[in-house]
Amino acid sequence: MPETLAVENPHPGVTVLRLNRPQRLNAINETMVAELGHACAQLSRDPSVHAVVLTGAGRGFCSGIDMRDFGPGMLTADDPAIDRLRFQEAMAALPQAIEAMPQPVIAAINGPCVGGGFALSLAADIRIASHTATFGNAAILLGLSGAEMGMSYHLPRIVGTSVAADWMLTGRTVTAEEADRRGLVSRLAEPDRLLDTAVELAHEIARLAPLGVQMTKRALQVNTDAASLSAAIELENRNQVLTHATDEAAGRRRKWEG
Repeated sequence: MPETLAVENPHPGVTVLRLNRPQRLNAINETMVAELGHACAQLSRDPSVHAVVLTGAGRGFCSGIDMRDFGPGMLTADDPAIDRLRFQEAMAALPQAIEAMPQPVIAAINGPCVGGGFALSLAADIRIASHTATFGNAAILLGLSGAEMGMSYHLPRIVGTSVAADWMLTGRTVTAEEADRRGLVSRLAEPDRLLDTAVELAHEIARLAPLGVQMTKRALQVNTDAASLSAAIELENRNQVLTHATDEAAGRRRKWEG
């Protein structure tokens, strides 16, 4: 059993992946790096999983890297540059693993979402936050670059370059209401309804045709950076041709028409 994660299956096709170090606000330690990467890989290969909810145990989503209890893998400024680079690559692999999952990932943000935790939430396809959630990029407050773990890629695409620069250059705490206003999250929920809201959304998605859902996710990811409208439409056309030819699509069309 994982030490730092809890896995639940509240509905067929829906998996809840819970960061489970509540005593440390689910801060990322060396064990979590390995376990979260492994869990994402396992879920990606599981055809019975159609939607994933990522959340945190207790009163927070994730407070970033555990600076006080990371373990022997935590490096210092005295370590060789190549070793520090390998550490950064290992951390950056986590949001990449989340984004690469074929299933849609819904981040249910239930409290502080800081640094590396913020980066994990940005890699999700959908973000839902409780009214008590807060967001922040803590690295710059520690004298480090505010751009890490894909944040400088994801955040400007979600909230725009000016807002992203405001948040990343100051490291200030962003409230759930500001996050909602800026489009970082798609909806807000009361704290006691957050997980239910995320699971209901995941269940709604999981009942759809898996290939159609996965093709939609990939089109959204690729076409965010499409060189032109025609290039985006080219991918959409191919996806429609592929999904139209499936037995499941044919069955759903007959049911709709009937």
